[in-house]
Amino acid sequence: MKWMTPLTLMLILACFMADSRDAAARPEQGKTEYVLILHGLGRTRFSMRKVAKYLEERGYKTMNISYPSTAEPIPVIADTHVKQAIETCIKQGAVKVHVVTHSLGGIVIRQYLQNNSLPAGSRVVMLGPPNKGSEVADFLMDFFLYRWVMGDAGQSLGTSEDSYVNMLGPVDEEIGVIAGTRTVDPISSLLIPGPDDGKVSVESTMLDEMTDFICIPKSHPFMASSRSIMHQIEYFLENGKFDKADMVNPDLS
Repeated sequence: MKWMTPLTLMLILACFMADSRDAAARPEQGKTEYVLILHGLGRTRFSMRKVAKYLEERGYKTMNISYPSTAEPIPVIADTHVKQAIETCIKQGAVKVHVVTHSLGGIVIRQYLQNNSLPAGSRVVMLGPPNKGSEVADFLMDFFLYRWVMGDAGQSLGTSEDSYVNMLGPVDEEIGVIAGTRTVDPISSLLIPGPDDGKVSVESTMLDEMTDFICIPKSHPFMASSRSIMHQIEYFLENGKFDKADMVNPDLS
């Protein structure tokens, strides 16, 4: 340090003080937006890995969790696995905790939001959610094998007015819903009135309180691997609406 002149030391000190002032002027710098990702019935976090990677490449921190969708009731999943995941995000410095769901995951986050809220500014995107139930579940729920494999959650997805999904109340968060309009399961589609994705009708995905809604020609199992849907997820998280201009060519994989 003996070789430094007084002028050099003064310049270094001035730079340090400027950096400190800049940091003080940017109190939000370093804080993070997280995205909690919830898969569908009978699946795992692996099914949502492409969505997680896409969002991470665009600067989001993601928490892509597996939860026991066929082993525990939806309220238990919401009050334990989802609540713990959101609390972890907040402890790690998240100022917003967005949520992206596929299928049953949309029902799980609706259950969580019956008694809880997300940090201010957080948004929710649902892919193919059975918000009003599924006629496929109606058909299968009396079969022993379906009840045994899909558990309590599988019995919660009926379309009757008193079914679990239709008894959930509205939520306050900004919600964007993406419905699929193609099917790789034509037999199941015969059970479903109107346009559908092979598991859920377009009509059934809708919520009265949703902020925005779009249909994309994708089938239920492959929604979470569609690049066009991933773009719409990112756009909604950033803007609170979907990119309708991109719908000129929604068939991009």
